[in-house]
Amino acid sequence: MSSIAARVEQVVIESAFLTEGMVRGLINLSELARQLQPQLEKEMWKPVGQAAVVMALTRLAVKLQQREHVEAGLLPQMAELTTRSELTEFTYRSSATSRECQGKLLAMAESHPGVYVTVTQGLHEVLIIVGRPLVDAVENCFLAESLLSRLEKVSALTLRLDPVARSTPGIYHAILKKLALVKVNVVDMICTYSELTIVLERSQVGLAFSVLSQSIKVRQR
Repeated sequence: MSSIAARVEQVVIESAFLTEGMVRGLINLSELARQLQPQLEKEMWKPVGQAAVVMALTRLAVKLQQREHVEAGLLPQMAELTTRSELTEFTYRSSATSRECQGKLLAMAESHPGVYVTVTQGLHEVLIIVGRPLVDAVENCFLAESLLSRLEKVSALTLRLDPVARSTPGIYHAILKKLALVKVNVVDMICTYSELTIVLERSQVGLAFSVLSQSIKVRQR
């Protein structure tokens, strides 16, 4: 059975509102403890003292504030943010001929310099994201493959990171947390040595761009 402190932390972490409020010191911990007490007693099948809940919340608040301080120091490691819009994302089932199809697509992409294209080979699936000029090429190259999903008009935000970020624990969490707090849904993520690409629905690009661009240099494409 989990401890009071562990259960209190789980409840708070599951709520972006509570997490942010505790980090900024905006929440009355005694009142929050009073409201959480019945829920905790029901889940833990035993009486839970309000003082114990307040103590757990107080310790958690310190822990969250320390984590926020560390994450704030990570964000300047993001050097540049680039946006790409009007993309199409395809997901195919991996097969014996998948790599041959990928080779054909990449060969065709050479005649479209500057057009966005990324191919990710997973264990069971192949993910392809391309700009509009290459949509027909994907359909032709993968004509005989099994299409699992197709998403139209998605956008990509690519963050150029300082290479030191590669060995920095928590760098991706710091970025994704900013998006989660404003309810931005991440469709996919693609990582390379010094780049993190976040694929989003078109309707959420503006908000995501605004949140992430506050602390980095911006270049739109």
